[in-house]
Amino acid sequence: MSDEILKRTVTSIHEAKDRNDKSQHPAWIAFIKYCAALDHGEIELLKIQNGLPVLAETTRKKVKFQ
Repeated sequence: MSDEILKRTVTSIHEAKDRNDKSQHPAWIAFIKYCAALDHGEIELLKIQNGLPVLAETTRKKVKFQ
């Protein structure tokens, strides 16, 4: 993923998290909230159908001990 695409994706996630956006599909809102709650982690396999997130099969939460 290019740096520009990554920056736009992160910006979109933060913007959607900060507002109650009715133009987003509920599946995307649920996915963004899940990512925000995950904080640090990995999603290894994300299933998309008809342009919408359907299933995250393997997820890992990472905890940093500083």
